[in-house]
Amino acid sequence: MTTQAPVRTDQLPAPAPAPVAEYKAWSTHGIKVLVAGIVGLIAAAALGWYAGKRTGDTDPALAWAGAVVLIAAVLLLVGLTSVVPGQARVIQLFGKYRGTIRDSGLQWVNPFTRRIKVSTRIRNLETAQAKVNDADGNPIEIAAVVVWEVQDTAKAIYAVDEYTKFVAIQTETAVRHVASSYPYTSHSEGELSLRENVAEITGQLSAEIADRVRSAGVAIIESRLTRLSYAAEIAQAMLRQQQASAVVAARHRIVEGAVGMVQMALKRLEEENVVQLDEERKAAMVSNLLVVLCSEQATQQVVNTGSLY
Repeated sequence: MTTQAPVRTDQLPAPAPAPVAEYKAWSTHGIKVLVAGIVGLIAAAALGWYAGKRTGDTDPALAWAGAVVLIAAVLLLVGLTSVVPGQARVIQLFGKYRGTIRDSGLQWVNPFTRRIKVSTRIRNLETAQAKVNDADGNPIEIAAVVVWEVQDTAKAIYAVDEYTKFVAIQTETAVRHVASSYPYTSHSEGELSLRENVAEITGQLSAEIADRVRSAGVAIIESRLTRLSYAAEIAQAMLRQQQASAVVAARHRIVEGAVGMVQMALKRLEEENVVQLDEERKAAMVSNLLVVLCSEQATQQVVNTGSLY
């Protein structure tokens, strides 16, 4: 009979902290509170003045009443906070998250809370030009612009340190990863490349950035490549390679067209019985037509004034 060794509690993994999610904080309209605070300040001043004037010396009861009214008025005014459109206030009480205010205008909250400003406007982030090796090992220069906004203010404040820097670093990391996962130009049909499949590449880039910054409560609206080119040290060599590929493709198209024209000419001559040609003369005619059609320079005709043979 075997006995199972007891599990040591110091070897168990520590429980992960519960994720913080945004919810609406308690608040009320601040205009009435502002009026009440001003009235309280006036009342406190009046009580203090009346307490000193009444007996020539300070009346303790009126003085205490004035102090209480003054403290209440100050607390009312301290709890006021203005929220402009495009911003939110994260409410924190004694180190604990107490909700977020997104309603614009003058709001009143617990005066003992800390109100952290968080911008919810749409922002642009342009990455620095990075030099990365593509899937073929060729050095390329790439940069991108990302449009993003804060979607969850609680995660932006409590899940990461300085969410703006977090978004910038994760965006640059995603751009480098995507650039190194695909070749600059495709070598076979159906293969994705950075230069020829911009829509697909930017879609994957947006998805990867969104997955990386989701923990910070950030939503990615779109991303675009702003620069994509070979590095300076291989730009000339790659340009010559592209030129050679273009020349080969053009030659291929010219030869296909010339062969089709020769076939059509022979077929028409045979169908209309214009001239009877043996195989040797057909070969000579095909050769001459291909030279004329495929030559880069103008050809000079030689007119045969004698017999065909």
